[in-house]
Amino acid sequence: MSRAPAVAVAKPAAAAIIRSLPRGYFAQSALPLTSLVFVLPMLILYEVGTHRLAVDSALRTDGRIIAHNLMQDFFLWIGAHRSYLPALTVVGVLLCWHIARNDAWKVSPTVLIGMLFESLLLAFPLILLSMVFARYLPLAASTDSIVPNIVLNMGAGVYEELVFRLITFTLLSLLLIDILKIPRRYGTLLIVVFSAITFSLYHYLGNEAFQGRIFAFRIVAGLFFGATFLYRGYGVTAGAHAAYDIFITAFRTHA
Repeated sequence: MSRAPAVAVAKPAAAAIIRSLPRGYFAQSALPLTSLVFVLPMLILYEVGTHRLAVDSALRTDGRIIAHNLMQDFFLWIGAHRSYLPALTVVGVLLCWHIARNDAWKVSPTVLIGMLFESLLLAFPLILLSMVFARYLPLAASTDSIVPNIVLNMGAGVYEELVFRLITFTLLSLLLIDILKIPRRYGTLLIVVFSAITFSLYHYLGNEAFQGRIFAFRIVAGLFFGATFLYRGYGVTAGAHAAYDIFITAFRTHA
């Protein structure tokens, strides 16, 4: 008689420890672990490509992915001299986020396929917008090989969305909403706008000459990616960013 109650109590306790995936594609695709598995091929392609295919002129330096270089410079500044640290940061941030949420260690292959198609679909609004802006943003033909440029596009999707959406949104949310107690709706709006402006400005940290109309278009793109991140998570946003860049690269190469 004394054992039955003990067993009855133990079963619910054990069941509470076992985490299950939330129901529905949209909930599962926004999870940190799912995002990590989704962007991992892009991350590997960029890291391997920029190191093994560096004989190509487009990959002789990582300078075109400034977000990656900024992360590398930060690690060099603190005395960490390892080229793989930016990639390890992507993996580490998403894993820590996953562990902090205490999500299930499961990823649905069907959801990953859905994220691929959704990323392609979400790239189209920006593609259409770039066509509307075409008179102001001429897509000049590129003489670089398309494959190295696609490698760089993959890196742009992963690293730029990590810096300007995942990290920036998290830090600013902590400052504006949690510490300064700004109402969430206004704080979120400020975060999206600030991220979009800094995203556009960041492109001029390289050798590109400033052009007001291109700057404005990139702000619009930053607003689009910010909204996508809020509603669809990191993985889909990085995929949509990379898909858009790849389309523009293909268009320029064959123009």
